[in-house]
Amino acid sequence: MTWLFDSHIHLSDSAYLPEIDFILTQMDSLKIKACCVSMNFENSLLTLSLSKKSDLVLPFIGIHPECANDNDLEKINDLIELNQNTISGIGEIGLDPTYCKNNDDTQRQIHVFESLLSSAEKFHKPVSIHSRKSLDDIFEIMTSYDTKHALLHWFDGSKKQLQKAMDMDFFVSFGPVMIYANDKQSLLSKANESKILVETDGPVRFSRCFEMKSGQISFIPSVIFSASKVLEKTFDDMSYLLEENTKRYLGI
Repeated sequence: MTWLFDSHIHLSDSAYLPEIDFILTQMDSLKIKACCVSMNFENSLLTLSLSKKSDLVLPFIGIHPECANDNDLEKINDLIELNQNTISGIGEIGLDPTYCKNNDDTQRQIHVFESLLSSAEKFHKPVSIHSRKSLDDIFEIMTSYDTKHALLHWFDGSKKQLQKAMDMDFFVSFGPVMIYANDKQSLLSKANESKILVETDGPVRFSRCFEMKSGQISFIPSVIFSASKVLEKTFDDMSYLLEENTKRYLGI
């Protein structure tokens, strides 16, 4: 039986809390597993708690670049070590100049990112990377780290940057935007098929056909269907390819 995967979703976000039991039941019915990423230390604790409710939730703990100044780094690294045998990966981590007001903020983001990459290598865990407006900086930093189990989630770079990602052995993921965005479909068509994953990044909201609804894990079959059309595959073949890719990303 083929399992579907959402490679990047914030299921431990408060937006999902009122319906989380329904969502977990829905995941079981749709045969979808989810890489549940975290924002900071407190959110990482919620992610770990959620993963205990269902083995369909694959817990990723870390510090989002938006939270890099929350002084959670030591606590997160301790939490990673304490839960090294139960967590599926480390994330969401990365860089984003949108959240930087000065050079000190930039250097703090880099320090947090590199520290968590070191923990990922130490405990042999995959990483889910936030790279908005920072892909070239990510590439430069990652030359010093293992990229075979690193995901550039919601890939939004140029075709040249996509080729660089493929050359460096990154995974890249595409989400609901790809259903209606020609530029994302073009990027998908040029990616190495063995490096493609799908995601929702919920609770981010999506326009067009989604009417500004928050990303739901139930969107995943539609994303896979869209990808299958772009790559001229059947839905079943696309689902199998993505399952194999995700397993390699997770190291399972």
